[in-house]
Amino acid sequence: MGTTESRDTPPDPDPARTPGLEPGGGVAPGDTPPDSGQTSGLSHPQPMPSRRAPVITLAAVIVVTLLVVAFVIAQLMGWLTSF
Repeated sequence: MGTTESRDTPPDPDPARTPGLEPGGGVAPGDTPPDSGQTSGLSHPQPMPSRRAPVITLAAVIVVTLLVVAFVIAQLMGWLTSF
């Protein structure tokens, strides 16, 4: 570690060495500001999610809904006297 210079550089250009900047860091009308570093985006293609989980969830919701409807109908018809 013999150097005093930092290896980490900021993602934005140094305003002191950027041409076209006005005092305060603004740009003149019609001038294009310097480009910043890009840190967003995906580095790898994302894997496709499984279709199995939504199908199982939908089937479970349908089964529970049918059971609730059957219970309500049984209650209304008087078939379940213990509840």
